[in-house]
Amino acid sequence: MASYQCGSYGPEVEQIQQRLKALGMYTGPIDGDYGGGTEAAVKLFQRSADLKINGVVGPDAWARLFPDSSIPVPAIVSQSIANRCLALTGSFETSMPPPDCFAGLTGDFDGQGLSLGVCQWNLGQGSLQPLLLEMDQTHANLVTEVFHSYAGEFRQMLAASNEAQLEWARSIQNARHIIAEPWLGLLKTLARTPEFQAIETGHAGRLLQTARTLCATYSVHSERALALMFDIAVQNGSIDEVVRAQIERDFAALDTSQSSAAIEVARLGIVATRRSDASNPAYVNDVRIRKLTIANGQGVVHGRSYDLAAQYGITLAPLG
Repeated sequence: MASYQCGSYGPEVEQIQQRLKALGMYTGPIDGDYGGGTEAAVKLFQRSADLKINGVVGPDAWARLFPDSSIPVPAIVSQSIANRCLALTGSFETSMPPPDCFAGLTGDFDGQGLSLGVCQWNLGQGSLQPLLLEMDQTHANLVTEVFHSYAGEFRQMLAASNEAQLEWARSIQNARHIIAEPWLGLLKTLARTPEFQAIETGHAGRLLQTARTLCATYSVHSERALALMFDIAVQNGSIDEVVRAQIERDFAALDTSQSSAAIEVARLGIVATRRSDASNPAYVNDVRIRKLTIANGQGVVHGRSYDLAAQYGITLAPLG
């Protein structure tokens, strides 16, 4: 069942904000971002309508806000499971929900020059250049339209050495690694185009195949399993043999009398915990929260509430 809560994003949230503003209960921007201000306004409305006060717009609250329409599902839910996994991990990587996660842009905080897109492909490792080159080769006119007088500089950068590319990237950001205008807006505009998002999805194919292989290796078969394994592929690379042995030992101790769904969730929790524990000690807790949010289907990551079924249509349904 669809619902909208803190962390949700999109035109449906804009509709909620517009309605609450018309009722005099919301004074924030109409930006489609369900943050604390929107949540507070929803609670105020729920109190006035004698509804359960939880800050979540589910079917009951929607029916009172919009009596003539039923609650819609988020647009991302109608996409393929590959796109839904990509959007979920992208929201973790960029702290932005879809579709803006496809345009996540960060500077040289990690020594990689700049990173762009749902998987934060970057110049330093050479993972971003293939996407930008493909965009210019297949949609040159669109690239020119986006960059205008900066198109020549953009293309010269792509043709330069990696060292020169990194120097260029560092020249367009400040000491806090914030990309300066006009490049901030230009690169985000490029990444928001459907053409570039399609290229991102195509380049994520290898990672999705890695995720499917991991699902088969650990005998997990749900959409949620693919989402977890894809997130591991993006954030952590894979699962080494030592961690695999730990996971298999924990699997052997599971109560097999449980339902298949319970066993699936338990397996996902083990994979999430063991892979998190093997991460850089400085980031173990952050990784564990993120991975267990996927394994359990809900949680709070970087201050955003996630409900995989409601927000992304990612459930325990078997993979196709």
